[in-house]
Amino acid sequence: MKLVVAVVQDKDSNRLSNALVSEGYRATKLASTGGFLRAGNTTFMIGIEDERVSDVLQVIRNNCKVRDQLVTPVSPMSGSTDSYMPFPVEVQVGGAAVFVLPVERFEHF
Repeated sequence: MKLVVAVVQDKDSNRLSNALVSEGYRATKLASTGGFLRAGNTTFMIGIEDERVSDVLQVIRNNCKVRDQLVTPVSPMSGSTDSYMPFPVEVQVGGAAVFVLPVERFEHF
């Protein structure tokens, strides 16, 4: 058994959740916040049998898209801010960061 932990952007969360349910996968959703953009994310935890891991990864891949977004960097915390002029920077956001972990034991009460 494996635990698939997928961190996805909130924009992809509902689409992924609906796709997982329609494919018969059960998942726990947790609200989370990204460290770089400080934007909302959703973390999915999916317990799955070893032979179905590639299938659930395909569902995640099909429903979480990378997109470009303009962001304004946060001002520096130290030093002089007089000369700091933030300009928007284009970064890629979205997609999914996925971790597949071995599960030694699973209990359901």
